[in-house]
Amino acid sequence: MTDLSRSPATPADSASEPLVPADKMQGVEAIREALKTIPYSPGVYRMLSAKGEVLYVGKALSLKKRVSSYTRINQLPERLRRMVSMTVSMEIVITRTEADALLLEANYIKRMKPRFNILLRDDKSYPWLMLTESHEFPQITKQRGKPVKGATYWGPFANAWAVNQTLNLVQRSFLLRSCSDAVLNSRTRPCLLYQIKRCSAPCVDRISKTDYKELVREAQQFLSGHSTELQQRLAAEMEQASQDMNYERAAAIRDRIRGFASIQGSSTVNPSSIHDADIMTIWQEAGQSCIQVFFIRGSRNNGNRAFYPAHAEEETAADVLSAFMIQFYDNKPPPPLILVNCEPAERSLVEEALAIRRAQKVEILRPQRGEKKDVVEHATLNAREALERRLAENTGQRKLLEGVAEVFDLPETPKRIETYDNSHIMGQAPYGVMVVGGPEGFNKRAYRKYSIRGPVTPGDDFGMMREVMERRFGKRPENGERPEDWPDLLLIDGGLGQFNAVRSVLADLGVTGIPIVAIAKGPDRDAGREWFFTETQAPFQLPPRDPVLYYLQRLRDEAHRFAITTHRAGRSRGLRSSELDNVPGIGAARKKALLNHFGSARSVRQASLEELENAPGISLGTASAIYGHFHPEWVQKKPG
Repeated sequence: MTDLSRSPATPADSASEPLVPADKMQGVEAIREALKTIPYSPGVYRMLSAKGEVLYVGKALSLKKRVSSYTRINQLPERLRRMVSMTVSMEIVITRTEADALLLEANYIKRMKPRFNILLRDDKSYPWLMLTESHEFPQITKQRGKPVKGATYWGPFANAWAVNQTLNLVQRSFLLRSCSDAVLNSRTRPCLLYQIKRCSAPCVDRISKTDYKELVREAQQFLSGHSTELQQRLAAEMEQASQDMNYERAAAIRDRIRGFASIQGSSTVNPSSIHDADIMTIWQEAGQSCIQVFFIRGSRNNGNRAFYPAHAEEETAADVLSAFMIQFYDNKPPPPLILVNCEPAERSLVEEALAIRRAQKVEILRPQRGEKKDVVEHATLNAREALERRLAENTGQRKLLEGVAEVFDLPETPKRIETYDNSHIMGQAPYGVMVVGGPEGFNKRAYRKYSIRGPVTPGDDFGMMREVMERRFGKRPENGERPEDWPDLLLIDGGLGQFNAVRSVLADLGVTGIPIVAIAKGPDRDAGREWFFTETQAPFQLPPRDPVLYYLQRLRDEAHRFAITTHRAGRSRGLRSSELDNVPGIGAARKKALLNHFGSARSVRQASLEELENAPGISLGTASAIYGHFHPEWVQKKPG
């Protein structure tokens, strides 16, 4: 990947250079100090701020030569000058080759997310099809995360929809089970999947091990891309079964062949000349980039996804694509072929690094003719349309945020709006939540849950909100600077009481400069008649069809949704727990015996010592331990 800091090798005449501001010279001096111990070896360097934040991660064939370019500050663009001015120290890691440095750089960037690097904003794992071959009746299912030992994988798939579609079609064609081993072992009659011809019911011996093994072999052959011979053989078997007047078998084989056709014809991009490849195209507009990735495995399209890497406006498509590739394949094996519409920067180095990741050769190709070129053009069209839609959405979002600034007399358009709400039932499982909105819509990675520590008086929503505010804004940097993740606007779901509670807490914490707005439902709690409370304006309402009102309602409703789901999840966890879990010496078996005998944990707590001693499976010592746990005063009075 081309380093963002690359500058001309020959420095300009120092006599003709303009004076460098003092703050930038401090950064230059810090880099010069680091250069005294930096070798000429290949490796990775990190620039650190005074707070210890990683500002930038870069790789180099020669660390000393690359890092020294930052000292010629007048030859750097303004963005990198700002980075240098913030640098107070550097850290380096030496690697064996430049390709190793490129892989390590990508790993650091994904973990540390430096603000001056090109960033792939993708924290999701990808689904795979998994066949658990260690069982006598292998299971076909989808799987994410850490690979399971003794299983074969096909993928990745772009999303859950793509893998579910393929899984359903494979079940219909090969009748492999998708249930867990526990379900398989406990069945006494076939399930619904057998009735709808999606499973061969090995759980109740409706198929022999030999026949099931043959289905597994055929599924492996098909998923590996060798379907032509399989279809030809099945067609011959269907013809023979028809001639033998075994029409039921012929119909079953016919249904399987139709399933193959469904799999092969289910995608827009389904190139016959491409076996295993990723199609990766980039489109740039208005200083932003969209990269569209199509996953082709076994000559089948496993779906596609659009990515929008974060980068500076001046970054070229080649640099962005190169950085994206290395980060994208940091946690997944690359295919043998990657088709692109733009050659990435340092293509041969990227190929070498990806080959290390794959442990086999990887080729990056920009096709000029034929089916491969048609597929790339189709992916490029998808990338362009996706970016245009995103730009249109961002334009509308920006207008809404400008409207918010106008309605509430904010000094500038807000880039981060935090909305707060809480949820509980009579003080049980109380939670407060924060959702974040901005120019790119809801930022779900920034959402936060606050389990209220209390104690909370049932119905004391003000007390809950005070605790949330204290935990959100109570920790401030020692130097007193405003943290970067603080909001430009606080939106509180509630009326004047909630508004005053939040304002009081922020005043006690010494937090200033954050506008507060409370949104309360109007008469009969009708949406569209909300009242707004602020510090600088009298309570007011917006016109019922005002777009800004709709936007504020969406923020409020998203906070309410998140609060309700968080509370329900916490309450469910509480319901699954029991008073008996805390009794020493009571395991799962004894807890089950007690609940079966007494009916509930409450009845166990209220039982007498004699009743506990008479319970099945409970010894005298255990009965004493249980009774003593719920009656500590009895333990104190107990002789000895």
